[in-house]
Amino acid sequence: MAGAAILLTMLTMSPAFAQGEDRSSEDNEQIVLTGRLFIASEETVDTALIFDGPALVEGTVRESLVVFNGDAEIVGTVEQDVIVFNGDVVVRSGAEVGGDLVTQQTPQIEEGATIRGEQTSVVTRFDVDMVGFAGRSVWWIGYSISALILGLLLLAFAPQLFPAVRDIVRERLGSSIGWGFGLFFLLPIGSVILLVTVVGIPLGLFLLLALAFIYTVGYVVATLAVGSMIMRSSSSRFVVYLVGWVVLRALALIPFVGGWLWFLASVWGLGLLAVAIRSRGGTTVVLSGSTPPMPPPPVGVA
Repeated sequence: MAGAAILLTMLTMSPAFAQGEDRSSEDNEQIVLTGRLFIASEETVDTALIFDGPALVEGTVRESLVVFNGDAEIVGTVEQDVIVFNGDVVVRSGAEVGGDLVTQQTPQIEEGATIRGEQTSVVTRFDVDMVGFAGRSVWWIGYSISALILGLLLLAFAPQLFPAVRDIVRERLGSSIGWGFGLFFLLPIGSVILLVTVVGIPLGLFLLLALAFIYTVGYVVATLAVGSMIMRSSSSRFVVYLVGWVVLRALALIPFVGGWLWFLASVWGLGLLAVAIRSRGGTTVVLSGSTPPMPPPPVGVA
């Protein structure tokens, strides 16, 4: 379509657009980002383009008139195409359009106006709800797969996490929630504070970039905890995790619940992980099935 070609040409080659200016420095172009585009009756320009606002052409436009998100009124002459998206178009009596008239709404063309090209109506509406649903679906699938893989890898390389989390859920639930809230909010605050200091900039940047991964680890640990609460008698850490994963990811599909559920799970998981690390640091781990050392025999009296 001629209108589309002209639009792409103006967007990619226009010097005013490339330089981020509201108007071109050249007198023969009128390019406005936002506001009002006005071509006076004694004025002649080459290109007329506005991205947000109405346009009134009383003079002459040698090339095309393109209007986004605004109404267009033509009293003078546009020698090539007129393209208007998301706005009404009025072509007054005595006005002349030398090319095509491309609009979304039906234009108002007064008697005595001249349209030498074709009149085209472009339908650009789409179902916003469907696009939003598709985006949420893709996000849900991607995050579900990521959480599943991360959880299985974590349990494979850190099998001691399962009994530690199960014990904390039974015995230290309150402290894990407190630690979780503290870490969830203090980590980003600490990262910003580190960025203020010259020495801490690398660590601060690393923490900011790693926050998404850290929160996901917390979500994974909370998933394991939920599974352990449901499967109390199961000894398989993988089965327990899969059960918790199915429950949390199914609940995440409920509107207005998924975001809050992710937040609470991430908070709780971070707290569980923090308590588990602190407990392990001050506890001696005895392998199951091992025999405690025998006390030394008494020293016989000669």
